[in-house]
Amino acid sequence: MEFTGPDIVVIALVALVILVLFAGIKTVPQGFRYTIERFGRYTRTLEPGLNLIVPFIERIGSKLNVMEQVLDVPTQEVITKDNASVSADAVAFYQILNAAQAAYQVADLQNAILNLTMTNIRSVMGSMDLDELLSNREVINDRLLRVVDEAVGPWGIKVTRVEIKDIQPPKDLVDAMGRQMKAEREKRAQVLEAEGFRNAQILRAEGAKQSAILQAEGQREAAYREAEARERLAEAEAKATHMVSEAIAAGDLNAINYFVAQKYTEAMSAIGTAPNSKIVLMPMEASSLIGSLGGIGAIAREVFADQPLAPRARPATPVVPPRTTPVVNPFAPNQEN
Repeated sequence: MEFTGPDIVVIALVALVILVLFAGIKTVPQGFRYTIERFGRYTRTLEPGLNLIVPFIERIGSKLNVMEQVLDVPTQEVITKDNASVSADAVAFYQILNAAQAAYQVADLQNAILNLTMTNIRSVMGSMDLDELLSNREVINDRLLRVVDEAVGPWGIKVTRVEIKDIQPPKDLVDAMGRQMKAEREKRAQVLEAEGFRNAQILRAEGAKQSAILQAEGQREAAYREAEARERLAEAEAKATHMVSEAIAAGDLNAINYFVAQKYTEAMSAIGTAPNSKIVLMPMEASSLIGSLGGIGAIAREVFADQPLAPRARPATPVVPPRTTPVVNPFAPNQEN
């Protein structure tokens, strides 16, 4: 089949239209933004999906990734405020919010963010002491994030996070810090040991004090009980003496014998129980003690008899109670038996 001149022209026109259509259709993937330039000037930004442009007049200027990206900051030397040299590396997370600003406000976006982050790391860490630097990493991250995010704002960039990955002091400085930590722990252990010894001494002293107080209180209570017992014993002896005196006044010779036998027995007991007495000489008759004990037995029989021993009302003429054997009372007035 042969094509004539008009057929060739028609085929060429159809092919040209197809090529123009394909050149004007642009597909933007999710997570990206394309900038469109018309004769070299920015006009608009293509969103993800199917988009149409004017072929040969408009073209794609920049293809930007608007997803959050990670930027690794290499290790660099930092001089701290107290002239200590440390090595530090970090990582930064950023996201493009405005594609046009990120494409046309700065050249080589990642290199610009990297250098800006490294400069601020040296600035922030250089204004801190070594001890503060090693113990306040969160503070460093917050200050870096605030400074870098403020600096990249005009570029349409949002820095979401800046993290210090590692801080490495020199080896000799690490050894010195280890010795310092060991000395500090030893000092702390000695202080705790001294405090424990002091507390133990205080507790022992308080225990001895409390024991002495309780012992003194016990002795005082015992002395009080002993005095009370002596007082009751004296009252009982006084009462007994009074009763014996009344009985003697009433002419009861058994009361006299009881009184004399009691004192006699107490004296004999005191002599016999003396610690320095080995031999006791008794220049008195044993029958006297036996007679006294007999008087005590007679009194006991009268106490446990049916009638009480209490003396009757004294008559005008004293009367001696009848006895089995007549007894002469030397203390009573002359009377008939």
